[in-house]
Amino acid sequence: MSGPRANDADWWRSAVVYEIYPRSFRDANGDGVGDLEGVRQSLPYLESLGIDAIWFTPWYRSPLADGGYDVEDYRQIDPAFGTLEQAEALIRDAAARGIRTIVDIVPNHVSAAHPWFAEALAAAPGSNERGRFWFHPGRGPHGDDLPTHWKNNFAGDVWTRTTAADGSPGEWYLHLFASEQPDLNWNHPDVVREHEDILRFWFDRGVAGIRIDSAAHIMKDPALPEDDGTHDVGRHPNLDRDEVHEVYGRWREIADSYAEPRVLVGEVWLPEPDRFARYLDDEMHTAFNFDLMTQPWDAAAFRASIELMLAAHEGVGAPCTWVLSNHDVTRPATRYGRADTSFAFESKAWGVPSDAALGLRRARAAALLIAALPGSLYIYQGDELGLPEVEDLDRASLQDPMFFRSGGTNPGRDGCRVPLPWAGGQPPFGFSPENAAAPPWLAQPARWASLTVEAQDADPLSTLALYRRSLAIRRESPELQSEGLEWSDAMAGSPSVLVFRRGDFWSITNFGEASVALDGSLEVILASAPLHDRSGPGLPSDTTIWARRK
Repeated sequence: MSGPRANDADWWRSAVVYEIYPRSFRDANGDGVGDLEGVRQSLPYLESLGIDAIWFTPWYRSPLADGGYDVEDYRQIDPAFGTLEQAEALIRDAAARGIRTIVDIVPNHVSAAHPWFAEALAAAPGSNERGRFWFHPGRGPHGDDLPTHWKNNFAGDVWTRTTAADGSPGEWYLHLFASEQPDLNWNHPDVVREHEDILRFWFDRGVAGIRIDSAAHIMKDPALPEDDGTHDVGRHPNLDRDEVHEVYGRWREIADSYAEPRVLVGEVWLPEPDRFARYLDDEMHTAFNFDLMTQPWDAAAFRASIELMLAAHEGVGAPCTWVLSNHDVTRPATRYGRADTSFAFESKAWGVPSDAALGLRRARAAALLIAALPGSLYIYQGDELGLPEVEDLDRASLQDPMFFRSGGTNPGRDGCRVPLPWAGGQPPFGFSPENAAAPPWLAQPARWASLTVEAQDADPLSTLALYRRSLAIRRESPELQSEGLEWSDAMAGSPSVLVFRRGDFWSITNFGEASVALDGSLEVILASAPLHDRSGPGLPSDTTIWARRK
C-alpha cells in the first residue's frame, strides 16, 4: 500500500475519514442510484481531499426499507450498487492511493427479508429459528396487548404481531427500529457465530475496520420489563446493558488477530461519559463523539463538550472522534443558521427558518475548529461542499421510515441524503452520466449550481478549497499529530471566543457578533472567512483562524 500513513499501525488515532452514503455519492450507470463504480471513478477526488479512509454505510443486499440498514445478506453487495467483485476491486484501488476502507455492520437487527427471519416465521413458537429473534406472546387474555411499551427509535410501537399458520393472530416480534428490521437475540449462539464470521469475511477482503451501528442496543433483558426509569446502571431493558461488553471484547480479539490490526468504530449514543468510555476499554478503538454535534453555536457549550469528551477518553487511552454531521443529522450549513442551533431528533420539524449565509459561515468555522482538535475526524459527504439540508423535497419522494412512522410530522433524514452535485449548471449536476435512464433517486435543487465540485474547484475561497487546505495543514503539522490541547483564556479576551493551542499551533474561533482584536504576535495561516469584513478589523464574528507565532 502506498500513500500517507500507509504503514502506520496507529493511523486511526488521528485519521481523517470520509463517510460515503453509496446511494447518493455518484451514479456511474445512469439508473439514478449511486454505485461502487461511481466511487471508484471518484477516487482521485477523494485523494485530493487528503483523507485517510472511507467509511461506507451499508452496501449489502437489502430491500432498502431503511437506507440499507436492513441487511438481507452481508456477503453480497446490493445489485443497485454493484457486485462483490467490484467491492473487492474498490478496496484495492483505494488502498493503492493510501485510502483505507471501513464498512458498516448492523448487529442489532437484520432485514425482514433475511433468510433467518423467513425461517422464523415459518417455524413454531419456541423453535430454534424463532430463538434467533425476540418472538413473544402478547399480554392480556387473547395476547392482543403489546409485550412491552418500550420506545421505538423511529416512533410508533416496537412490536409487530405475526399471523399463525392457521391464519389466527400469532406471536409478536421486537424491532427497536422499523418493523422491517427485526431485532436479533444476542443470547443465541447462531447470532454470535454469524457476526464473528461476517467480521472475518470482510477483514479477509482487505477492509481496515468496521463501524458498528447502534452498538449499545444489542442486548435485551429476557424478562422484558418496562422501561420505568428505576433500573440499575447497566441493567436498562434494551440499552447499554453490561453484557454487551463481552460481545465487543471478543470482536476486538478478532480485529487484533490480523497482521495489521483492524479497527472497530462504535456508534454509541449515550449521555453518560463513563458509560460511553466503557466501550473503548479493550473493546472498540474509537467511538463517535456525538455530544459536540448536538451543541448550539456557543463558545461555552462547545468548550464544555470538548472538555467532557477529552476527559472521558483520557482514562481509557483512546482518541476522540470528532464529527459535525452524518447521514442521520441535519446538515450544519442549515442547522447553524437557525434560531435554535442545537440538534435533537425530536426537534426535527417542517418549516423551520434558516439563514443560509449565516449557517454556511458558522459551518465553515466549526469545520476548521474541529479539524484542529486531537483525535480522528469524520467528514460526511457533501459537507466539504457546504451543502445545506434540502427541506423542500416532494413529500411523495421521501423514503425515510422516520417520516412514515411519525405520520409525516417528522421530515426524516432524506434532506441530508440528496445526491451530490459534481458539475454542470442543472440537475443531475454530473451525479449521473449524460442521457441517464433515470433521474436521481432524490431530486437535487437547481440552486446547487454554485455548489458543485466543478464550480468550487475554480474558487480559492470555496468551502471545498477550505477543506482541502485545512486537511493538508493538519497532515503537515507535527503539533496536530499529538494528542495534547491547552486552552488559552487570557488570549480569548471574551467569553464568546474559544482559543486553544497545540504546541505553537493556535485555533481561535469567534462565536460572538462583534469582531475581536487579534494578538499581533500571531501569523494567520488559514481562516474560515475573510478577516476584513463589515464587522470591523480583527477576527470577525462566526470565524475560525489557525495561526502560529511570527
